[in-house]
This record gives sequence, C-alpha cells and structure tokens, in this order.
Amino acid sequence: MADPPPKSVTPMKKESLREGIKQNNFKADYVGGGGPNNFENVGSKAIPLVVKNKLCSVNYDDYRSKVNNNSTLKMIYYVTPTYPRPEQVPELTRLAHTLMHVPRIHWIIADDQPLCSEMVLNILRRTNLPFTHISSPKPFLYKGTNFPRGVSNRRAALAWLQENVSEGILYFGDDDNTVDLELFDEIRNTKKVSMFPVGLIGGYGVSSPVVKNGKVAGFFDSWPGSRTFPVDMAGFAVNIEFLKPSATMPYIAGHEEDKFLVSLDLKMEDIEPLADNCTKILVWHTKTAKYKKPTVKIDLKQFDGQPKFQNFVNLLKETSRLGMANIESNNGTKPYIIRDRKSYETLSGLQ
Repeated sequence: MADPPPKSVTPMKKESLREGIKQNNFKADYVGGGGPNNFENVGSKAIPLVVKNKLCSVNYDDYRSKVNNNSTLKMIYYVTPTYPRPEQVPELTRLAHTLMHVPRIHWIIADDQPLCSEMVLNILRRTNLPFTHISSPKPFLYKGTNFPRGVSNRRAALAWLQENVSEGILYFGDDDNTVDLELFDEIRNTKKVSMFPVGLIGGYGVSSPVVKNGKVAGFFDSWPGSRTFPVDMAGFAVNIEFLKPSATMPYIAGHEEDKFLVSLDLKMEDIEPLADNCTKILVWHTKTAKYKKPTVKIDLKQFDGQPKFQNFVNLLKETSRLGMANIESNNGTKPYIIRDRKSYETLSGLQ
C-alpha cells in the first residue's frame, strides 16, 4: 500500500470533518433498536444495553491515481466488522489489497473496541481509499458469552450510513472473506437486494439461493434454523435506497442476516440472483487459523547502549505492537538465537 497524501478537510453532508481528528459519539445503539428505554431480559432482570459508538475518522476523497473512478458508477459501501486479535492486521491488510483494485468504493471498518485503533487507521490511510473508521464495542452483556460477533459493528455502520448516505450499494464483507473482483461489478447494479452463492459454508460446502426461471425459488443451506432467508452475511447486497429507517440487526446468533433482511420488508420476488443465476462462486467464507499469542521472555533493557542490536529490538517491539506476541522480562518462553546450527540463550553467539 502506498503512503497516503497529506490530511485534508473533506466535506460531510451536515458539517466539515478533518480526517483523523474529530472523535465523538455519533449515535448510541440499543439492543433491539428504538431508543434508550430498550432492555434485554436476563433471568428476572431487565438490563439497559446502551452502546456508545465513536466516529474515529472519515475520509471522502479517493487518492488512487490508477483506478478509473467513473462518477456514473454507484458507490459501494463495504462494511467490515473487526476486533482486536493477532490476526487482525494481516486479515485487514489482505482485504485492503483486494479493495484497492475496486473503483468507487468506500470502506467502512467498525472495530469492536472502545478506543480508536491507530493500527486500523493506518491500514485505512495507506489504501488511499475513501473510508470511515468507527469504534463500536459490543454491549457489556455479551462480553465473555456466546455472543453474535460483529452485530454491534454492523449496527454502527448502518447508523452512520443512514445519517450520511442516501444512495449507493451496501455490502457486508468480513475481514476474513476472500472476494473475486467480479463480484463488485455485479453487485453495483443491485436495485433492491441481490443474492449470490458463498463458498466454504456449513455442511454443504456452499450457501446459495436456488434459482428457477431467473427467480429465487428457495435456498440451499445446511442450517435452516426456521429462517425466512437462510443466507450467509457475505451472500447479499442492498441498494441503500431500499434501506428503511427500521432496518436493524438483532443480537441473535445465527439469525443476524435473516432478521436484517426481514426488517427491510424484503419479499422473495424482490431478490435479484447474481453470479450467472447463482451458478458461480465469487466469494468465500475463508477462515484464518486461530493463533495462540505466545509470551516471550526477553528483557529489552539488556540491549540499552547496544546500537548494533537496535534492529532486533525494533522487531520485537513491532511484534508486540501488532499483538502477535507478548514481550515480557520476567515471564514466558525462553528464546534462543540460532547460528551455524547452534542455539544460544543470548545474542553473544552473533558477536
């Protein structure tokens, strides 16, 4: 990714926002929607579940010089929920290098943490894409439980879209998905809601609408779940003009897609099958193997005054900053330095 141009003031519909500077709460999200008097019943208690979303940064300018951003093309708003973990930066970096090839796209990253992540913002800036960066932590009730991941993030993105965007195409793309560039050309012409197959899903290997005579007649998905629209989150796109003020997504694991589409008052006859009548797979629900973050026992102070090892020290600091390992002076695995097939407990073997 190229380094971005200098920061600039970019227009919003209601006010000007200097990219990367203004940080405020743009909307409180409530479980179930509808305002501050909503409650989630837990046992015999009713607990208010207010979520404070923070708008971290917005940039409306596209600084890419080698992409044809024909203004007649509908803008695609690509919504990516994410959360801090060792795989977060590599996942977003891989996805960024796909989106950088797509004309007229605005990347919305909603991050499940209460702070605005500099690492996430740095990835967004380096793409030179238009983007929105949101801090959208999940409700406290769902921390440490079998919660539906990504709902608070997608709800925050929906809130921002409803406040700031009147036309374009909405697509939910997780940070671990793999997307064929052809998909973007197809969804850009969505009139209401388009649908298409998603690979590597469930017990059938694919989740897809079943098309009969050019119309969606049913669904092929290994988990019916009493759903009206048994589809994957990556298997549909929505024209923003079709979004209703009531559009929302519930905190119900397995029913996020279905209930969202139902909230649009979607009918079967409204669905537009894409990908050659749902015969091609253009998006896959790939998953990166979970990486158990290690703790490495290294006292970085031992390298003070040794400039010849500064590159190694900087590598260790970067490894810690990116969340790939904990570097601690008193705890963790004892590391070794290898040279000429011999292992050394210190850097003395390199001297």
